[in-house]
Amino acid sequence: MIELRTPAEIDQMRPAGRFVASVISATSAAADVGVNLLDLDALAHEMIRAEGATSCYIDYHPSFGGSPFGKVICTSVNDAALHGLPHDYVLRDGDMLSLDFAASVNGWVCDSATTIIVGTPRPDDLALIAATERALAAGIQQARVGKRMGDISAAIGDVAADASYPVNLDFGGHGVGRTMHGDPHVPNDGRPGRGLKLRAGLVIAIEPWFIPDTDEIYTDDDGWTLRSSTGTRAAHAEHTVAITAAGPIVLTARD
Repeated sequence: MIELRTPAEIDQMRPAGRFVASVISATSAAADVGVNLLDLDALAHEMIRAEGATSCYIDYHPSFGGSPFGKVICTSVNDAALHGLPHDYVLRDGDMLSLDFAASVNGWVCDSATTIIVGTPRPDDLALIAATERALAAGIQQARVGKRMGDISAAIGDVAADASYPVNLDFGGHGVGRTMHGDPHVPNDGRPGRGLKLRAGLVIAIEPWFIPDTDEIYTDDDGWTLRSSTGTRAAHAEHTVAITAAGPIVLTARD
C-alpha cells in the first residue's frame, strides 16, 4: 500500500535523514586500507546506540535473505553489488566499497548509500561511481508532483545508457516511512510518462546501482551478498527523497 505523508510527518522524518547521513559520512571517513569491515559495522552500531536509534537491518529477514541479516550496515566490496554482509575482511588499496545504511529514529526510517574508493583509485572505478551519482541526481530531479514514476526510472536509465551500462531491474528503489521497504517500487530504467503519478507526500528511496558489463547477479554463500556474474565491480548510490509541492527534499543529504 502506498502511503502519503503530511508536511508535518516529512518534518518528523528529518532527524532520521540527518542521522543516516551522519553514519554514511562517518563510516566512509573511517574506511581505509587495513580497516576491517567488522570495524565499520561496529562504528555504525555504536552510533545507533548513541543516537537511541533502531537498526533496520539486524533482524531483517526478507524472502531473498538467507537468514536474519545480523549486522547494521551493508558493506559491498568490489564485485559485491548490493546487500554486502560485513565479515572478517580487511580493506586493501584500490578496493571499491559501497556502504548502505537505514535506521529508524522516533519511528521514522530513512535509507541511503554511497560508493567510495579505498586508497588509490582507478579511472574506470571513478567513472562508474560518477555515473551512478549522476543517475541518482537525475532521478531526484524528476521526483516532482505531476510527474510519473517512469520519469524517475527513465532519467536513471538514460544515464546508464549514455555510459553503455546495462541495468538490472530486480532491485531498485522503494517507498520509505515507518518501515524500510514499502510501496512503490522504483525501477532503475523505464519509460517517461508511464507508471504511478507522483503526488505530494510520497517518500521514496531512489537508488541506482550499476555494473559496467552485466545486469546479472548471484547470491554469495553468505545468503545475502549479491555479486556481479562476471566478477566486475559495482557501484551504488541512494537517497531518501520526499516529494513536495515545492519540489524534492533530499532527507539524507550529506554535508
